[in-house]
Formats: sequence, structure tokens, C-alpha cells
Amino acid sequence: MNFGYTQWYNAFNTQENIMYRISFSSLLILLLFSIFSLTTHAGQVPKPLLPLTLANKMVAAAMQQCERDGFQVSIAVVDRSGVVQAQVRMDGAGAHTIESSFRKAYTSASLKLPTMKMAQIAAKDPELQGLHHMANNILLLGGGLPIIINGEVVGGIGVGGAPGAHFDEVCAEAGLKSIQENK
Repeated sequence: MNFGYTQWYNAFNTQENIMYRISFSSLLILLLFSIFSLTTHAGQVPKPLLPLTLANKMVAAAMQQCERDGFQVSIAVVDRSGVVQAQVRMDGAGAHTIESSFRKAYTSASLKLPTMKMAQIAAKDPELQGLHHMANNILLLGGGLPIIINGEVVGGIGVGGAPGAHFDEVCAEAGLKSIQENK
């Protein structure tokens, strides 16, 4: 049998064939999107997070260290974005220590270095003195340490209120050690 174009077109475009082609096309599109989605996410490694339980554990350990040393301080833990995860102000700590502990934690998380080290670098190099004015929350004063999990900075801990930045840093180190003991 010899079909002409019009006859072929009419036979091919029956309602049943049209529905079949729409269903098949939809399935094919969904399959392609699924494959594309799998390939784009397959290479991404999830970034480690800073769980609230660890943030609270660090705050408690830092607070215990400062209590043993006789200091009334504030302690802050922030996530990688600089958002407070946990913060405490001990009895007798000055009101300003809330802000300084947050800013030290923020600075160490943001710059991915201890704030004491950043303060020393900035003191030696006049060009880096501008770091003090880089952002409102940056504080280049010892007592802030980056929190590193699986080799990646996931936040920062900051302590403020001891009678010297080196004492603040000792308390912050105690906070970090509390979560490293679990590894």
C-alpha cells in the first residue's frame, strides 16, 4: 500500500499516538533532569556543620576553665557564617564582654585564623592595620579561635573579659579541646 503524505500524517496523528508521544516526551524530560541532577550533586561533598550540641559543649568547657582561673567572662560560638550558635555571660562579667566575645568568634571564623595571630600580624604591618575597620564585627584582639572539623573551618569561639587576651585564649582553647576529645 502506498501512503501519501496526508494519509501518513493522519495515521500518525491519531489521538492515541499523540497521547503516547506526550507521555513518552514527558518521561524522557524527567529522566534527563534526574540524570543531570545526580551528576551535578554527585561531585559535591557536604560541608561539615557545627551542631548546637558541640557549640554548647565548647561554651561549657571554656566557662569551666575561666571559673578555675578566677575570671568572669563571656563566651560566644558562631557558625561559619558568623551567626551565634551559643553564648553565655558569666556572673560578674562586664556588659561589654558579650560584644567582644561575639566579635572575636566572628573574626576567627571569618578570617579563619586565631585573633591573637591576626592582631600580631596587623601590629607588625602598617598596611594591615586597616583590618580593624574592614567590617563592624572584626576585632583583632586575642581570645578568638577558629573551630575546625574535618580540616574545614566551621565556626569560631571567642572569649572576652579576662584580664588579658592571653587568658581569654586559654579559655577558648579549653573549649576547642572539649570537642577534639571525641575524635
